[in-house]
Amino acid sequence: MSTLVYVILTSLIASTLSSGTNGETLEFLIGSRGRDLKNGCRSENHRKYRATRCSKLGDAGAPPAALPVKTKLLVFADQRLASVYPIIQKFKSLITSDPLGITKTWVGSDICNYKGFFCDNPPDNNSATAVASIDFNGFQLAAPTLDGFLDQLPDVALFHANSNNFAGTISSNIARLPYLYELDISNNLFSGSFPTAVLGMNGLTFLDIRFNFFAGAVPPQIFTQNLEVLFINNNNFMTTLPDNLGSTHILYLTLANNKFIGPIPTGIFKAFSSLSEVLLSNDQLTGCLPYEVGLLKEAIVFDASNNKLTGPLPVALSCLEKVELLNFTGNQLFGMVPEVVCELETLRNFSLSDNYFTTLGPMCRDLFYKGVLDITNNCIPGLPFQRSVVECLDFIAHPKSCPRMWSYTFIPCNSPFSSGSMNPGMAPSS
Repeated sequence: MSTLVYVILTSLIASTLSSGTNGETLEFLIGSRGRDLKNGCRSENHRKYRATRCSKLGDAGAPPAALPVKTKLLVFADQRLASVYPIIQKFKSLITSDPLGITKTWVGSDICNYKGFFCDNPPDNNSATAVASIDFNGFQLAAPTLDGFLDQLPDVALFHANSNNFAGTISSNIARLPYLYELDISNNLFSGSFPTAVLGMNGLTFLDIRFNFFAGAVPPQIFTQNLEVLFINNNNFMTTLPDNLGSTHILYLTLANNKFIGPIPTGIFKAFSSLSEVLLSNDQLTGCLPYEVGLLKEAIVFDASNNKLTGPLPVALSCLEKVELLNFTGNQLFGMVPEVVCELETLRNFSLSDNYFTTLGPMCRDLFYKGVLDITNNCIPGLPFQRSVVECLDFIAHPKSCPRMWSYTFIPCNSPFSSGSMNPGMAPSS
């Protein structure tokens, strides 16, 4: 040992002893003789020291604390995951509310274990791994937009995000997503016009945009697109129901709680013939009920309440052999309640309140006393809770007429007509 080194160690030992450093520390300082501190901190004899001092001393080979330290590079299972990582992280930075702590899991390179993200092999490469599905249902996340996120996930096939607080409009770039076939953004805060980008998505089979703030017209093309499910209820759409509604083959369709105007198309039986629930309530539909509603043989629920429909009830409703709920509350219907409708064996709830019916036969009265028929606030003499005489007379003084008046006594399911011997659009011979 040189004289210089000896002098330095002697001074160091003296300084250490005077400051009260313990023997273990002293042994480490002498034993290391200035060698790599990293090895000393890993020594089994200095665990206690490492816990209290090594973090302060730092590694000999590490850069000074004041200099930037390189972070560990993320390693992804597939390049497709690496490409969407910055997209997800950017979207994460836009999240303004996350009460369930969902985004706390959106850390690191294992994107397939992020909560709400699901991976699979993309259709174009069975050996690759990609984000194939997003399920944010009920996460209560809030963000001002989905732009730059949904439309930038090239391999996504299902995107479900109902019951959140996402806002903004839907980017037209979603039309570029080649595999997307289910899109559910219901029960959010989206606004603007109908997302017309979906019109060019031939692979889309499921579209649910209900309970948002979309407004304006609904493009007629959507009813003839290759969709199985279309839920657009509870928005602010204001348009007529298109004539091509009868050309649709959508299996599940809801239009209620918008501002649809105009009459119910006579082609309704083509549009809704396979539906168990036909929901046209809380719109602004006008005109008379077409007898074709009686051709909805699968209907269990038919609800056209709270519109501006007028005219008599068509007796064709008696053809709805599976119907359990008929609701025409809050319209301007009048005349006699058809007895043959009240004879339906499956009927459990028949609501005609807030109309202007004037006559009720014995079968219908029987339903009224059983609590099946709600006929309150009409113009039927002798029944409780009816409109005032003044209201009823005022309505009668302004008579309403309907086209095809013959059709209100026409029963299309009767054997002579159900066999196809007669064109449904023509009046039966008298």
